[in-house]
Amino acid sequence: MAETGFHFAQPWWLSALLVLPFVAWWLRRSAERAAHAPIHLYADPHLLPHLTGTRELQPRERWGRFALWALMWTLGTLALAGPRWDYEEVHLFEPGNNLLILLDISRSMETADVAPTRLVRAKQEIQDLLNQNRTLRIGLIAFASIPHVVAPVTQDTQTIANALPALDTRLAQLPGSRLVNALDRARTLLAALPADSAKSLLLISDGDFDEPGLSEAVRKLAAQGIHFDVLGVGTSEGGPVPDLRGGLLTGSDGRTITSRLNEALLQGLAEAGHGVYRLADYKDDDTRDLLEAATLKPPKAADSEGTTRVWNERFYLLTIPLMLMLLPLFRRAHPQRKAA
Repeated sequence: MAETGFHFAQPWWLSALLVLPFVAWWLRRSAERAAHAPIHLYADPHLLPHLTGTRELQPRERWGRFALWALMWTLGTLALAGPRWDYEEVHLFEPGNNLLILLDISRSMETADVAPTRLVRAKQEIQDLLNQNRTLRIGLIAFASIPHVVAPVTQDTQTIANALPALDTRLAQLPGSRLVNALDRARTLLAALPADSAKSLLLISDGDFDEPGLSEAVRKLAAQGIHFDVLGVGTSEGGPVPDLRGGLLTGSDGRTITSRLNEALLQGLAEAGHGVYRLADYKDDDTRDLLEAATLKPPKAADSEGTTRVWNERFYLLTIPLMLMLLPLFRRAHPQRKAA
């Protein structure tokens, strides 16, 4: 029967409390034997400290020290036993619908043909996906020349929401956008999911790629059962690409580089991956369509067997007074040092 209230995680540690009566018995017996020791034949009790160099503790002082030690022993034992109460029900990771987002953070995503910029608009789209999602487990990879795993596929979408503000094109160490590298990293993450899981990729980009074999790479993913959808961000008119210094990027001929949304390429990738293509706008239609496209399996009804109980451990409440009781022992001056 599962515990529902206060209990100890490791109750067998409580057996250490049985040491206390034995220590008390030993302490009493040793005090009685010391009172009748042969050394008392050589000097009166008040002269013994001068003879032995040590002072015999008075009964009140001896038992006071024992009481302090017993209290610290009890606190430590109870903390090791793991007192806990109240819990949270956490759903186990079972086969279901999984969506891994590939967010383009190359320099072209700073183009302002979509207000305020393509990257900001893309992050707003991801936030909309998180807000409207009800059944998907979602992960996020940010990529330019090198892919960065922001969050693996998880039910804790708040982790992704917290990381979104920090995503910036300045994270890219090298210029350019390499989608193939991001696809390889995504394949590795999705391969770790349960075999019966539905796996989807969502590319959010302006399509500013100059790589051969992209369609073939997406087809290989589709052959492995990985659905591929695309969300385009930008306009066909495009705009100049800002540089890191606040100016505009220029080519070798000195002309300003203009980036345009490559819808033809993005649509072709979506078709190769048996997915859908949508253009980012300020409505909810694109978000709703992408969530529906990624929901390849109907959601299962809630199952109590698919959850586990995570208890809130409270052992630290006992360690705090224990540490406060030990603190004066570290401040006690050494007798010889004090005499000097």
